Amino acid sequence: MDQPMKMESQVWRYENGVIHIVTDTIVTEYPITIVLNEQEFATLVCSPDYIEELVVGFLASEGIISSYKEIKELTIIEATGRAIVNTHKVNKLNEMFHSKRYVTSCCGKSRQSFYFYNDARTVKPLEDVDVTVTIDQCFHLMRLMQESSVIFQDTGGVHNAALCDSNGIVVDRTDIGRHNALDKIYGHCLQHSITLSDKVIVFSGRISSEVLLKVAKIGCGIVLSKSAPTELAIRLAEELNITTVGFLRNHSLNIYTRPDRISIQSVESHI
Repeated sequence: MDQPMKMESQVWRYENGVIHIVTDTIVTEYPITIVLNEQEFATLVCSPDYIEELVVGFLASEGIISSYKEIKELTIIEATGRAIVNTHKVNKLNEMFHSKRYVTSCCGKSRQSFYFYNDARTVKPLEDVDVTVTIDQCFHLMRLMQESSVIFQDTGGVHNAALCDSNGIVVDRTDIGRHNALDKIYGHCLQHSITLSDKVIVFSGRISSEVLLKVAKIGCGIVLSKSAPTELAIRLAEELNITTVGFLRNHSLNIYTRPDRISIQSVESHI
């Protein structure tokens, strides 16, 4: 897209008792309205890159599509901020309830958790997860993600997410919205038929319940974050069979769920 990811702006900065006028780098926002099968479906406010991936990932997260092949047409009209999407089949139930709140027992258990209606219908415990990482690999992957985010280094105004295997980053995305960054990764994986059961999500922000559900929908069994998980996210991770690692910084980390996927074996090449 021609829309800039960042811009320069004059700001008044206070330092050591003195105000200076300086030039700062600011992230930009871009609204995109998804028109699904000739009906306005949702408007997302995002960073203006990888918009097609964002739309594909968002529709998959909402249960509108289950594969990229279900999209008949996808056109981004930058001038009007619209994504025109037509699918081969229409799931009216998912379209109707994509933003409705729903309360149910978590994954059939007795504990009560809040879901969006479509989450309750589509999110299932992960099976056939084939991924383990060492402690050293956790630190290595987090460092790679942080080093790859040029926009964050310039502005401090975006969230970072990366899909990784044990060796490094497969694909990484940044966005002003933490959910958007994950949807962009999901969309990329759907478009390119990337296997997900052996991958890890590395994330810069807090692991909220909604972030945890995004990880479950993507299909990754491990999520690593430099920040904290919420209590509901931990409960969901237990039910959905996801390993959650938080506060991954300064040579320490916390493992909250499924610690069997994290090995203490040292990987000397990553130290």
